[in-house]
Amino acid sequence: MTKKLLAIVLTGMFSTTAFAADLYVRNAGTGGAYATISAAITAASDGDRIIIQPKTNGTAYVENLTVNKSLTFVSETIYNKYLIQGSVTISPAAGRVVTISNMSLVNNSNYNLTVSGATSGGRTTVNIYNSLLNSVSAGLVNTTTNMSGNTLQGGITISHGRITSNKAESIGVYSFAADTSVASPDVEVYGNAIRNVLSNYQSNYNFKFYNNFCSHIMVNGIKDGSSNEILNNTVYDPNPGDIPPFYISLNSNTITGNISIMNNASSFVVGQTAVCIQNNSSNANVTASYNVFTNAFVTQGTMTQSNNSGQVNMNFDNAAYTVTGMNVNAGSPVVDYTDLDLTRNDAGHYGGSNSWANYWPIDSGGKPQVNYLLTPRTMSSGTLNITGSAFSK
Repeated sequence: MTKKLLAIVLTGMFSTTAFAADLYVRNAGTGGAYATISAAITAASDGDRIIIQPKTNGTAYVENLTVNKSLTFVSETIYNKYLIQGSVTISPAAGRVVTISNMSLVNNSNYNLTVSGATSGGRTTVNIYNSLLNSVSAGLVNTTTNMSGNTLQGGITISHGRITSNKAESIGVYSFAADTSVASPDVEVYGNAIRNVLSNYQSNYNFKFYNNFCSHIMVNGIKDGSSNEILNNTVYDPNPGDIPPFYISLNSNTITGNISIMNNASSFVVGQTAVCIQNNSSNANVTASYNVFTNAFVTQGTMTQSNNSGQVNMNFDNAAYTVTGMNVNAGSPVVDYTDLDLTRNDAGHYGGSNSWANYWPIDSGGKPQVNYLLTPRTMSSGTLNITGSAFSK
């Protein structure tokens, strides 16, 4: 089905940021610039921007970075990335905001981006855009991590944030302690290409997993009394295993909350289990509706079911990230879930208003990327509130 984006003129949705000062980093410190990124960090003050010149012939800045201020890192050459041979450690602090754009870490599992240190007293925010990384570890309390348009060899671990249009081995939302500085938004994981598992193991926030392509979705923790959504994902595993594509096994059987599993398209090779959706929790209220499987539809555990289908003819490609076949118009007919062309919801990652088409391809001729857009699904009266964000390459 051809998707057509609705054109909306938005005035004043995006704004520019004023930086306190610009510090330049260039090879050998030419033109009075700093020769290393570390030297620029040492000289910088909170709110400054560090503009880094990519070295010629793909040469790397050989240094480990410790970011202990509110700083923004960008490339001096438009659409080009600066290469670093080393690891990046961000030290958390109350009110600290670190934004990284167009960074490339040398492809080596020893070079990673980590948020590490004491986190009391307030929130730290980390924004990572259009970068090539090995792994990101930011599962600290009081830390919000927003990522969009990145490619990772390994996984992403966060405790809170918004993760859109990234390619990664896995995405895990983890936190083993309560936030003392609580953020207002939900955890949002939208439109990602995930080679393995997408999981939630935190109990501080509602979570929304929309329009991702992955092999499994696992829920091992939820916020008590929360409402959580697993909506319009494509879940495909060509290898036999012992974990169902949708697996809920909470770390506490005393926690209550809602988990809605809806409008997903899935296929898996039967191994030690033939179960499509498994709920091992005794108190969580799980609802499953309008999900379609190529497998016979088998569930385990207590859940409310409606309009799910098994043995549906669909084709999956986990290299091109596509699903085709009878998932078209197989999702919920309720108008809230209509596709971008205003037809009935297509089960899988191209369906609904958060369609994969919103996020991919992430680089169309080097144009800026809209990485988040929140609009009401229905409106009969009142004020139209629209929230959006974007980043430039």
